[in-house]
This record gives sequence, structure tokens and C-alpha cells, in this order.
Amino acid sequence: MSIFQNKETNVDHRGLHHKKRSAKAFRNKKERIRYWVLLIVLTAAGLLFSYGLLVYNNPVPVDSPSFAPIAKRRMIAVTAMIIAAVCQSLATVAFHSITNNRIITPSLLGYDSLYSAIQTSMMFFFGAGALVNFTGTGPFLLQVAMMVMMSLILYGWLLSGKYGNLQLMLLVGIIIGGGLNSVSTFMRRVLSPSEFDLLQARLFGSVNNADPEYFPIVIPIVIVAGALILIHSRHLNVMSLGKDASTSFGVNHRAHVIYILVLIAVLMSVSTALIGPMTFFGFLVATLSYQAAPTYDHRYVFPMALAIAFLVLTSAYFTMYHIFDAQGVVSIIIELVGGLIFLIVILRKRSL
Repeated sequence: MSIFQNKETNVDHRGLHHKKRSAKAFRNKKERIRYWVLLIVLTAAGLLFSYGLLVYNNPVPVDSPSFAPIAKRRMIAVTAMIIAAVCQSLATVAFHSITNNRIITPSLLGYDSLYSAIQTSMMFFFGAGALVNFTGTGPFLLQVAMMVMMSLILYGWLLSGKYGNLQLMLLVGIIIGGGLNSVSTFMRRVLSPSEFDLLQARLFGSVNNADPEYFPIVIPIVIVAGALILIHSRHLNVMSLGKDASTSFGVNHRAHVIYILVLIAVLMSVSTALIGPMTFFGFLVATLSYQAAPTYDHRYVFPMALAIAFLVLTSAYFTMYHIFDAQGVVSIIIELVGGLIFLIVILRKRSL
């Protein structure tokens, strides 16, 4: 039986009539219809832009034998967009719910900083050749494992202790991220210009960084982790009310928080290792999804966030690739817009 049950009160002991009260996902039928129409439109727009990325401005005609190989190479980028959309949208929305704060992002736990430190260290200690050769399944899994292990140590240390709490964990995560960024900045300053340029290309999040060799490993991991978060939607509905409320409903708050944080760590680590840092992309998507899906129910928020994330990526890449011919600035534009929205939300709320 669902934790949230519909309750209706028609007549009280004095014979007075009252309006029906309900804990349904949507307040009325109009909001439900609006949600489904918007979800379908956003999904269709994302699919349209992805189709445009595959076939638009293709130098060979559709009926040519050379068309399929070109479309296949472009499909690698579209697949990376789908992976990034799933990881960033699900992880950020779930993170907002368990922390009961819609301003912070999972990147505060240091994933982007650790990725930057790993790449910079390879260049600093072993040279450009080592960085170029730092590819393949082994190095990729090593980066993912290091990010997940850092998260597990952080969770185990700060959430299982007597005085453990999320706020302390976030603060330590920010400090660790700041320290790693400082070390990375120092190492980059002593690199030669050519080495710095090569490294800088790795430090910008881009679907062009994705190697299809990783897809057989990444896709099953993302599917399993994403499915586990979706299955946990009803518990997230309760956990978003806060620790006291969720405990009163019989939910083991700390155990569920650690469980969700582990899944978030897996999704964020895979996305960062595959594509690169995308600090404000998840926040941008989550903020837009809350406006598009006016409901507490994560069963509806998650699909909306995923549709918006896929649309943002496909439309941004299509616009920059085929209209402005500026492939290298896509992630910069997305981060810029996400950062501006982040500042606007903070200024409006005037608090974290």
C-alpha cells in the first residue's frame, strides 16, 4: 500500500459538506493533462533534434552506401548524450530530494575536481604521451572506481558516525573539491603551452570525449543504477519531506540516504569519466523539470527531467554544430546558462 493514500471527507458529524482532499500526484485533471502534453512535446523535440544530428548536413545522400558509416559515427555522440541525460538528471533530482535542498548539486561532492586532478596528474608526472595513452577500459574503470571509492569513504565516515549528517558531508565534499582544484591548478601552471592545450581539451565536458569502447560497460551500469533509483521513487517522495517526517512514516532515513548516495555516486562517476565535468548541467535540468512537472511524485519528475536533459543536449549540439559552426563551445554555453540560473535561484531564495 502506498504511503500516500487518498483521503476524502464529504460530511462531518455536524452535517457540513467539505471539499475532497487528496494526496494525488497532481492537484487536478488539468495539471495532469498539461504534464503529459508537455512531456510528449519535449520528448518528440529531443528525438527530432537527435534525428537532425544524425542526418542533417550529411555529405552523402541517404541512399548512398557511405551514408550508414557516417550516421553510425554520429550515433556515438547521440548515445553519449542519452547516457549523460540519464546520469545527470536522475542523480541531481535524487540528490535534491535526499538533501531536501534544490540549490546544491552532486558535483559539490568532488567528482569534477577528482576527474580534473586525475587528468592533470597524468600530464604533470608522466607527460603528454601518458595522457594520450590513458584510454581504454582499464583506465576508464580506474577513474570510475576512484570516484566511487571517494564517495563511499565520505559517506561511511560522515553518515555512519554518531554525529553524522548531510550538511557536514557536503561541507567536507566542498573542501575536498576545493583542495583538489588548487592542486590541479598548481600543476597546470607549470605545464608547457602545448601540454596545457592538450590537457584543457580533456577538462571540458563534451560528448566528443566519449569512446564507444566503453559503451558495453557503461550502458548496463547506467541502466541498473537508473532503474534502482526509479524503483525507489516512492521512498524519495517521503524522504523529500525531511528526516523527521520520513522517520515518522517508518522509513529508515539514514540507510535509504546512503543507498541513494551510492547510486548517485555511480551515475555521476560514469558520466564524468565518460564525458567530462558538467557542473551545472544537472542543476539546470532539475530546476526546469520542477517548473514543468508541478508535483511531488518522483515517478513523474524523473521522466520530465530526463526528457528536458536530452532536449537540452541535442538542441544545443545541433544549434552549435550546424548553425553557428562552434562545436567546441557547446558545454561552455550549457554551463554558462546553468550557472546563471544557479545564481538567480540563490538570489531569489537568499539562502542555500
